[in-house]
Amino acid sequence: MQAFILETYGKPLRAVEMPEPTPAPHEVLVRMAASGVNHADERTRTGEFKAVFPLDLPKVMGGELSGEVIAVGEGVTGFGPGDRVYGYTGVVGMGTWAEVVAVDAAALAPAPSSIPLVDAAALPVVALTAWQALVTLGQIQPGQTVLVHGGAGGVGSAVIQLAKHLGATVATTASADSAAAVRALGAEIVIDYRSEDFVDRLADTPVDIVVDTQGGDITTRSLRVLRRGGLVVGIAGTPDPHLADQAGAGRVVKAVLAVLSLRLRRQARRLGVRYRFLFIQPDGEALAATAGLVDDGVLRPVVDRVLPFDDTLAALDQLLAGRTRGKILVTTTPAEGANHA
Repeated sequence: MQAFILETYGKPLRAVEMPEPTPAPHEVLVRMAASGVNHADERTRTGEFKAVFPLDLPKVMGGELSGEVIAVGEGVTGFGPGDRVYGYTGVVGMGTWAEVVAVDAAALAPAPSSIPLVDAAALPVVALTAWQALVTLGQIQPGQTVLVHGGAGGVGSAVIQLAKHLGATVATTASADSAAAVRALGAEIVIDYRSEDFVDRLADTPVDIVVDTQGGDITTRSLRVLRRGGLVVGIAGTPDPHLADQAGAGRVVKAVLAVLSLRLRRQARRLGVRYRFLFIQPDGEALAATAGLVDDGVLRPVVDRVLPFDDTLAALDQLLAGRTRGKILVTTTPAEGANHA
């Protein structure tokens, strides 16, 4: 089978031919239909997370997929050959940029039945990010206000839809060209990031939860739009010590993350608000709930484009270039994704 592997941190990925894996106990062997490309894949390639989540290199890259079960390992129940599934393997598991992948059964869920299987690959990372930011960390309540930066992107589009479904008022930053699209997803306050200052625009609308997809100065300024006790959830910015706990890293790593995030956490405390960095975890149960929301018409994947699997590296380059609306996918069945190209 063909796969794209990371051999050395910081070096380009390489396409290789390798044997198909065999499912270990509690694993499911899946023939990939499609996989998403994500900014976290690039951050993994450069070695940004290696101190916290070290990989045993060489490693097949990619973390999310949709596909068809072809075999199951010992102890697996609930899945069988022919089942349509989707999932997220995690930053350590990886392995989805391959034509066949062995996945921990707990990271998989039945794919939504109301959308093409290729499109289902657009959901795992963005849906888990939205769920874990809003529900797990944010403990969102009806009537609260949520701001998500980059509402036209993959994560932003999922956050808008889920927050709206959970009864929140949703604000988002987006370009003027994307304003109609994010309103259609459920955003009520749309801020043109090119011509408007989101802090000024929200001065009279205190925010309960910010989902920050940008990092840097956007994170710092987002602290200022929160009501007292509010929360900024960062997915692209500065990791905090909780990440070391999540990864089971040692005290040295935790101390380093504490130093790196000290200034940001101090700013948050002075304002009476909180900051948490989110590194999503595989969660088949949450994906099963997400599939139900998709089939109920509450949540829909937003796909920018679908490229052939051979073009996986080009897909990553296109993602990093920016200006996408929704997810970029790669597929082994190009005809099924032709309508997105």
